[in-house]
Amino acid sequence: MREMQKGVWQMSLAMVISGSIGAFVLLSGLPVTEVVFWRCLIGAIALFVFIRLSKQPFSPLTKATLALAILGGVALVVNWLLLFAAYERLSIGLSTVVYNTQPFMLVMMGMLLGERVSLVKWGWLLLAFGGVVILLSSELTSAHGGEWLTGIGLALGAAFFYALTAIVTRKLKSIAPQHIAFIQVLTGVVMLLPLAHMPSLTNGLPWMILLTLGVVHTGIMYQLLYSAIQKLPTPITGSLSFIYPVVAIVVDNMVFGHSLNITQLAGGALILFAAAGNNLGWGEKKPRERGVGIKTVN
Repeated sequence: MREMQKGVWQMSLAMVISGSIGAFVLLSGLPVTEVVFWRCLIGAIALFVFIRLSKQPFSPLTKATLALAILGGVALVVNWLLLFAAYERLSIGLSTVVYNTQPFMLVMMGMLLGERVSLVKWGWLLLAFGGVVILLSSELTSAHGGEWLTGIGLALGAAFFYALTAIVTRKLKSIAPQHIAFIQVLTGVVMLLPLAHMPSLTNGLPWMILLTLGVVHTGIMYQLLYSAIQKLPTPITGSLSFIYPVVAIVVDNMVFGHSLNITQLAGGALILFAAAGNNLGWGEKKPRERGVGIKTVN
C-alpha cells in the first residue's frame, strides 16, 4: 500500500513537471533546435548521474537492441522539435491537447503491424477524430492565419513521432527504462550537435532555463515517471497522466494569458475524453494488464 502511495505522488509530480515544460521552452527565447540540444545534453548527464547513484548495472546491448534504442531516440527528438515549434505557432494549451492524439497514433501503428483493434478502440478513435475536426473548425469561426494550421500539423506530427518512440520501446523490454531514456537523449546530442550554439553568457536566464529543462524536466522527471510506472497498475498511471494536459493549459493561461475558446474547449474535451477511454480500457471486456509502457509526456 505504501509503495502504491509513493508511486501515485511520483507519477503526479512527474506529470506536473511535464505540464510546465512549454512555459520554460518559450521563456528561454532560444531557437527550438538549441533548446532540444541542451535539454538532451544536460538531461543525458543528469540521467547518467542518477543511474550511477542507483548502482544499477547497464543493461546488456546487442547490435539490434542498440539500433532500436537509437531509432527511438531519433523519433523522440523529432517529437520534441515538432512539439516545441507548435508552441510558438499555437499556444501551449492547444498544442498539448492536439498532442494527446498520440494514443490513437499508437493504435493505428499497432494495426499496421498486425495487432487487432477492438470495436471499442475504433469508437474512441472516431471520437478523438471528431475532436480534431471540431478543433479545426475553429479556424472557420476565428481569425487565424496559416501559422495556426501549421501549428496544428506540427502538434499532430509530434504525436506521430511520440507514438513511434513508444512502438520502438515496446521492443526493448530487456533494457531498463532509465537506460533507454539515456540512450535516447544521447542520440539527440549527436543529431543536433552540428546545429548547436553556445547561448550568451552575459544573460543568465537562458542558462537557468536550460539547466531546469535538462535536470528537472528530463533527468528528474523521467526518474519519477519510470519509478512510478514500476509501482502502479496501468489504470492508475493512465488516469494520472491526464494531470499533464490540465497543468499545461493552466500554466499557459497563468504565464501567457492564453485560453481556449468554446470551440477549442469542446474539441479538446472530446480528444482528452477519448484518450482517457482508450488508456483506461473503458468498455473493454478484458481486464487491463499491469505494464511499463511510456505515457504521454514531452
